[in-house]
Amino acid sequence: MFLPLYQVDAFTDRVFAGNPAAVCPLTEWLPAETMQAIAAENNLAETAFFVPRGGNEYDLRWFTPAVEVELCGHATLASAHVLLRHLNFKGEEIVFHSKSGPLRVRQADGRLTLNFPSRPPKPLTEHPEGLLDGLGAIPVSLLAGPDLVAVFNTEEEVRAIQPNQLHLVKVEYRAVIVTAPGSNGVDFVSRFFGPRVGVPEDPVTGSAHTTLIPYWAERLGKTELFARQVSSRGGDLWCELRGDRVLISGHAVTYLKGEIELND
Repeated sequence: MFLPLYQVDAFTDRVFAGNPAAVCPLTEWLPAETMQAIAAENNLAETAFFVPRGGNEYDLRWFTPAVEVELCGHATLASAHVLLRHLNFKGEEIVFHSKSGPLRVRQADGRLTLNFPSRPPKPLTEHPEGLLDGLGAIPVSLLAGPDLVAVFNTEEEVRAIQPNQLHLVKVEYRAVIVTAPGSNGVDFVSRFFGPRVGVPEDPVTGSAHTTLIPYWAERLGKTELFARQVSSRGGDLWCELRGDRVLISGHAVTYLKGEIELND
C-alpha cells in the first residue's frame, strides 16, 4: 500500500523555519495504531491525517510521535495548504471536523486563517511540581488552561530559558507555555514545551494561541495582535479575538512530497 505524504513548514513563508508538520491525505481511516506508528516514524511534532466527507468538509486527526491530540494548529494549517496547493481544492472555506469540533480555514492576502475555539486561562496561585526546576526561572504570574502558562516580564527572559525536560515532564498539564510582551511591533512572544506529549519544544504552536490570544487581548486592551514564537526556528502569527473564537493566520510552504510504503 502506498500513501501520499507531504511535509509542510507552517507559520512561515520559507523552508527551514516555522513548524514542520507531516500531512497524510487518506480515502478512509487507517487503524489508530498504524497512524501512531507513522507519526512516530516521521518524528515531527505532529502528523495530520484527513479523510474527505464530501464537498468542502473533511475529518481530521493529529498525532505526535507519542499520542493522539485533541487540537493542533500548525498541522491544521499544513493540511489546508496541502488541499489548496497540491490537491486542487477550489472552495472558499475548508471545514475540518475534529475532536475539538469544526475548525474552519480560509485563504486571504496570501495567508491561511484558522478559526479555532478560544480557551481563556485562569489565574493559578501555586507553582506545580517540576515547574521552577524545569524552567530555571521564576515567572511573575501563572495561568491555567489546557496548558500551563508562565508569564514573564520581558522577551529576553523567555528567549533565555533553557528547559530541563526531566523536571518539566512532572508538570501535570499537557504542556508549559512561557510568554512575555514583545517588542518592535510584536505584541507578545512565547515558547512551548510539551515533553508529556513527546514534544520537548514545539517551534510554533497554533493551539497554544487559543489560550494566549484571550489573555493578551484582555491585558493589552486590543483584539488584533501580532505574535511571534521565539523558538530556534521561529514563526509569526496574526491573531484576532472574536468572542468565543480566535482567528490565527500564517503562511505555509511545502518542504517535500512523497509516498509511504506500508506492507499489506
